[in-house]
Amino acid sequence: MYADTIVLAGHIETLSEDAAGTAANAVAVTDGRITAVGTASDLEPLRGPGTIVHTFEGATVLPGLIDVHAHPVWGSIEIGRGVDLSGAATLDQVFTLLADAADRQPDDVWITGFDLDVNVFDGEPAGAVFAERFPGRPISLMTRDAHALVVSPRVIELIGLTGHETFTDASSVAVGPDGRPTGFVVELQAMDLVFDHYPDVPVATAAGYVLHELDGLASSGLTGLHALDFTDPSEAVYRHIEEHGELPLRIRCSPLVPADSAPEVWQEIADLQDRRGRLWHVEGAKFMLDGTADNGTAWFDRPDIHGENREPLWRDLDAYRAAVRFFTDRGIPTATHAIGDQAVRFALDVIEEVGPAGGAPHRIEHIESIPDDLLGRFAELDVVASLQPVHGTRHTRADATDNWSRRIGPDRVAHGWRTRDLLDHGAVVALGSDWPIGPADPRTGLADCQLRRPVEEPETAPVQPGQAISAREAYLGMTAAAAYAAGASDELGKIAPGRLADLTVFATNPLGLAPDAQPDNAVLATVVGGAVRLHTNCAEGNL
Repeated sequence: MYADTIVLAGHIETLSEDAAGTAANAVAVTDGRITAVGTASDLEPLRGPGTIVHTFEGATVLPGLIDVHAHPVWGSIEIGRGVDLSGAATLDQVFTLLADAADRQPDDVWITGFDLDVNVFDGEPAGAVFAERFPGRPISLMTRDAHALVVSPRVIELIGLTGHETFTDASSVAVGPDGRPTGFVVELQAMDLVFDHYPDVPVATAAGYVLHELDGLASSGLTGLHALDFTDPSEAVYRHIEEHGELPLRIRCSPLVPADSAPEVWQEIADLQDRRGRLWHVEGAKFMLDGTADNGTAWFDRPDIHGENREPLWRDLDAYRAAVRFFTDRGIPTATHAIGDQAVRFALDVIEEVGPAGGAPHRIEHIESIPDDLLGRFAELDVVASLQPVHGTRHTRADATDNWSRRIGPDRVAHGWRTRDLLDHGAVVALGSDWPIGPADPRTGLADCQLRRPVEEPETAPVQPGQAISAREAYLGMTAAAAYAAGASDELGKIAPGRLADLTVFATNPLGLAPDAQPDNAVLATVVGGAVRLHTNCAEGNL
């Protein structure tokens, strides 16, 4: 049988140990799957009159890159309608960006923003400064870790926040010495009080935002991502895109199980499993066992310097244990957000109690600081360590002057971001960005993994340089390890006959590049299920 498509390049990097050293430079695809890998002459008999041949002279084809932790729908909407504050290092710079947005909107229209660095405030973040510059304007800015908002007094007034609100998780509405809300709104349940008042975004508009961002992700080399959420309007957005075209990459969605929720809620999430479209589906359940160290809501074995970071988000730990067992008993794998050492320890203990879920392994997300005795347990329990090293390279500093480091102290800082150590202890380490919290471009994150600093900042001292990994280890973290994390090792993660034809075509083999050169390694094309998508500046021949 003739192939539908043949991809010719300078080299096929299969990432299969049994194929090391082979001279493959061609991949044949039929019905969306790889049917043969070899040299161009080997595959010539598969070339028929209807076969489309894509030729990328001198390029290298890798298994398609998969980001294992992202938030594509809410992230795209926030970016589409909000102000990007990522470049604002001072409060004056924040004001400048907000002023530009205010000039383009009527006085009563909400201004939202994202990627706010809390270090721009002199002390605790508070929203009163926005009333001075933008009186009467509702302003809501999401902090860089996406676990808090800083809102203006007008928002407090519109919502009716009092500071006496109570929550079942670790959420809070900060108050000042006068007992009135300061505008610092921490964690999900409290944030939802604000989000409920955001202006509605029509599904078609939201779909446009999402498709625009996904196109950008594909052009940077991604062929898939794991969405660690499935809140409204996710399903409507994915279906709208597929009704009017095609998603540019695969999306695996794992809905969030709210903290201290009841079995009725768990059943609703279980009922969502295997809901799907052509390139998206629901699989797994996501838990947030703790919050973030920067906000004082992570769960460590002892408090930080402010007496915080000592409690889980799930106040009822027996409910968390029961919920993990509920999903495991139904063959539904779990992914637990656990940043503090005690959160990681408890999650591992619960996973050991409930056992494997079957189709895919359990996962723990983030794992920002852990002691030595937890390193080996990931491999022992077959728990995937899902890491976002860019948080370490971009949200902390080697001199420990950042908020994260100051809060948790030098001993826990020394046990932070342990990518190298987890690999050396046999763990499957899958890599992601937490986009939009981390950089979207996988080449940036993969370079940071090797350098332990922002790749574009050669003068910046590396954070925990002993945790650096090699280029091969980094790319395995977004290919074979990512596939394993989804229980899809037989479908994705390597270039071999029978697997789905998801490929990334690089101008140069990234495994042979210096880390600093990774971000400039052009992505010539991505292939998802055999569909070839050419990217900007691609000089390939279609024969």
